[in-house]
Amino acid sequence: MCGRYSFAVVDELIEERFGVRVRTAIYKARYNCAPGQDLAVISNEDPSELRLYHWGLIPFWAKEKSIGYKLINARSESITEKSYKNAFRSRRCLVPADSFFEWKKHPAKEPYRILMKDEAPFSMAGIWDKWTSPEGEIIHSFSIMTTSPNELLSQVHDRMPVILDKSDEKRWLSPLPESELMDMLKPYPAEKMKAYKISQLVNSPKNDSAEILTPVS
Repeated sequence: MCGRYSFAVVDELIEERFGVRVRTAIYKARYNCAPGQDLAVISNEDPSELRLYHWGLIPFWAKEKSIGYKLINARSESITEKSYKNAFRSRRCLVPADSFFEWKKHPAKEPYRILMKDEAPFSMAGIWDKWTSPEGEIIHSFSIMTTSPNELLSQVHDRMPVILDKSDEKRWLSPLPESELMDMLKPYPAEKMKAYKISQLVNSPKNDSAEILTPVS
C-alpha cells in the first residue's frame, strides 16, 4: 500500500518538472502527507494547474464522506472490477511526490523512506472523483494506485505505489483504451530507486517537518 508520502519541492521546480501553474496561496511543502488531508494533485480535469484534493476517494455515489478513509489506495489488479472502475476510466490524476514511506516488520515496525536515486520528484498514478454532500458541499478526492513491489520494495513491503515513467504522465491524463492504461500499472524499476531507514517521527501526521527525512542508523 501507500499510506504516507512527502512532497516538499519549491514552486519553480514543480512548474519546470510537471508543467503546471502553482498558486502559492494553496501549495506548501509537505513532509508527511497523510490520508484525510487536502494534498496537491494534477488531474485530467485541468492538467495545467496544481490542485488540492482530499486523500481518500469518496465515490460520487457514496452516502457518507467517511468512506474515503477506506479508499486511500486502489489495487491495480482489480481496478476495473470494484468501486474505482468509473474513476479509472474517466477521472485520473498524477499525485506528485519526492518520496514515500513504508514500514518494515523487523520484528517491530521500522519506517523507511523510498525515493529516486537522483532524488528527483516523480508522479504516482491516481484516480479521483467529485462528491456532493447532503448539505451541498462539493469535495474532490483521490486514491493512489498500487501494484506488486519491485526487488527493492519487496524487502520492506508487499505493495508499492504505481510510479509512472515521465513519458507516461501525459498519457495517464489522456483518454486511452483500458488496455493501454493497464499497461502502465506496473512496478517501477528498482535500479532507479533507493531506500533508507528514518525515525519514528513519521508515525504521527502531526509531525510535518524536514527532520522526518533524516536517515537513522
